[in-house]
Amino acid sequence: MTFPSSSSEPRRGTVVGLGLIGASVSLALRERGWHVTGVDADGARADDALAAGAVDGIGFDPDAELVVIAVPVSSISSAARAALDACPRAVVTDVGSVKGPVVARVDDGRFVGGHPMAGSEQEGLGGADAALFSGATWVLTPTERTDAAAHAAVRQAVISLGADVIELAPERHDELVALVSHVPHLAAATLMGIAAASAEEHATLLRLAAGGFRDMTRIAAGHPGIWPDICAENGDAIVAGLTSFVAALTDIRDLVSAGDRSELLVRLERARAARVNLPARLAAVEDLVEMRIPVPDRPGVLAEVTTLASDLDVNIIDLEIAHSAEGDRGVLVIVVDSQAADLLRSALLARGYRPSVAALE
Repeated sequence: MTFPSSSSEPRRGTVVGLGLIGASVSLALRERGWHVTGVDADGARADDALAAGAVDGIGFDPDAELVVIAVPVSSISSAARAALDACPRAVVTDVGSVKGPVVARVDDGRFVGGHPMAGSEQEGLGGADAALFSGATWVLTPTERTDAAAHAAVRQAVISLGADVIELAPERHDELVALVSHVPHLAAATLMGIAAASAEEHATLLRLAAGGFRDMTRIAAGHPGIWPDICAENGDAIVAGLTSFVAALTDIRDLVSAGDRSELLVRLERARAARVNLPARLAAVEDLVEMRIPVPDRPGVLAEVTTLASDLDVNIIDLEIAHSAEGDRGVLVIVVDSQAADLLRSALLARGYRPSVAALE
């Protein structure tokens, strides 16, 4: 189920849903030599994608190695099951921003939930860009049911698009994304709505909108059609995040009302420090080590190791599964930054693994 390392034949894939993200995935794969077919419920959009060179053909490719589902969140599960049936050799992943309910509904080892943290204010096929995922974080959400070879294959494909991969449990993904994506979008849309309503009375208000306002409300320009599905599928986490946000805004309102300059300054300085320390794109790592981890041949072991690394903020640069010729064990070979190796090794030892670390030749 892994992709071939070298072959005269192009790798083959199918993308389901040819909007901004799906067409961008297709373009990125084709740029790397893949033969990609496209599927879309809107036949005219599929024809446009073919005419624009975003795909090589229309329909499921029964010989596809990889299928990427890029449809609204409420439709991902049914689309993924259709892809698993239509493409028996393929690993299947998706790009939806909600993972828990989707992964639960697609109970198949060949499915690996995914979510690229990338996007654009542009919409549809016209905004598609093969470079959209370069440097972006792409979350994978394997579970104990996920086939290790499928997981590794999807991971390899995502990395080939230039993305930085992290692995999270599906429910943990939904909690975190509610805070860093879903709640900010709703907050930006709400602020924009307040300003727009005020502008009806004060025509100059929006003309005064400077950089800070524009930066904060930029994401409100995103396609609104996807958000009702997202809020329905990830409602609990979004409500929890909004509740925390409203409480924090109430605290700030009270500080301003009371004229508490010192505490207000403390809050602002704390926020500034946190913002400054947000990680930028991972730099090229020169000081790398190879970690070899003997693992049992059981479902979920790859997910266990990779999600542990993500929890510790250890970036896995490369990954390979070396199967034992006999017995029920294998070796997981990963490449990590040498400065993070001791942290990950200690955590693995605490969980019963016996990793070894060696410098790369």
